[in-house]
Amino acid sequence: MIPDIEKATLGEIKLFQEKKLKELISYVFNNSPYYRRVFEQHQIEAETINSLEALRSVPVTTKEQLQQYNDDFICVARNRIIDFVTTSGTLGEPVMLALTNNDLDRLAYNEAISFACSGVTHEDVLQLMTTIDRRFMAGMAYFLGARELGAGIIRVGSGVPELQWDSIKKFNPTYLIVVPSFLLKLIEYAYLNDIDLNKAGVKGAICIGEPIREQDFSYNTLARKILAEWDIELFSTYASTEMSTAFNECKFHVGGHHHPELIIAEILDEANEPVAEGEVGELVITTLGVEAMPLLRFKTGDMVQAHTTPCDCGRNTLRLGAVVGRKKHMIKYKGTTLYPPAMFNVLSHFEEIEGYVFEIYHNELGTDEILVKIASKNQSEDLLQNIKDHFRAKLRVSPKIEFHEKDVIEALQNPLLSRKPKNIIDKRSVSTSEAKKA
Repeated sequence: MIPDIEKATLGEIKLFQEKKLKELISYVFNNSPYYRRVFEQHQIEAETINSLEALRSVPVTTKEQLQQYNDDFICVARNRIIDFVTTSGTLGEPVMLALTNNDLDRLAYNEAISFACSGVTHEDVLQLMTTIDRRFMAGMAYFLGARELGAGIIRVGSGVPELQWDSIKKFNPTYLIVVPSFLLKLIEYAYLNDIDLNKAGVKGAICIGEPIREQDFSYNTLARKILAEWDIELFSTYASTEMSTAFNECKFHVGGHHHPELIIAEILDEANEPVAEGEVGELVITTLGVEAMPLLRFKTGDMVQAHTTPCDCGRNTLRLGAVVGRKKHMIKYKGTTLYPPAMFNVLSHFEEIEGYVFEIYHNELGTDEILVKIASKNQSEDLLQNIKDHFRAKLRVSPKIEFHEKDVIEALQNPLLSRKPKNIIDKRSVSTSEAKKA
């Protein structure tokens, strides 16, 4: 199930996207109060945005602008909105997004072809280990996508290893949709309850929310720990609520595939210019086919590297490597630039660690500081020193580290109204000046 456009030549893909872009520009100019205002303020003639190169003349859209002028992005009458969702609020207050019936159909199509990219067929059964409520788009998208594909789905929700294993035994899912670190808890429960992991019938896991690969596509520490115990295939994914689109790995595991019929993707530098081939930059997306709240050149805040060589699966589309980190979570620490995923990978090395939270804040000099709060039954000086040494070996610097009880860490990870655990608490002040540029 590979859409024809994803097997087309790069030239054909470009022409296809430019046709869709012209339709989008006309649509937002006529229906989006926010973008009509942007076009007028910057004296942009809508009909001149007729190519991917011309799109660069449109100012980028930031998360702050989407938050501050939220209702002005809506392009349809209120009574045409079928579903309301919010972002997870990782970088600030959650943002509302609205979806029409057509948007829900688009979401289902996106997830169906993304599942198919990872090898899921109508013969498979998926076990959904994430919430489908709490205004969470992803859980609904997985359900709609499985339905569109014709696959079975078991809506178990997050957590509760006992319930997850009860469902695996009862319904025999072939794929799990899961935060990969939770697989370690399933493995631990299996060992404690004499469950043979490799006779469970699970052949793969669609991994969400956490990286499982290094930038060279090799497995990271977390993935290696999972695979050392459970013989399943792990598939990396990347998505966001704002773009209503996913990048899933295929069986060759060389990056998440772009769906050109759904979004235009740019990789930009600090000056909002395209980075050189193979360089890391911020993913900026323009949604195609979205009806209620389409976005032009939306800055996701995620730092990624694009790969453009054709894939052996037959797709010629751009592929994204593992997210290097979130731009606003970039840390300048003792002369070293760090992103949280690299620090998470360091801690994944230690079996003794039961949970952790990174607190990032400014010291009295205004420079970045990092405090790692760790839950472990072994709170020895030896473990503390080993963790510090491993940080220095991998990242050249070591942050401050404190031991805490497990319930303290869990409370920090799961603040009120949170839909998923958070391992980063960024206490640095966030400027809202960008929000005033529109």
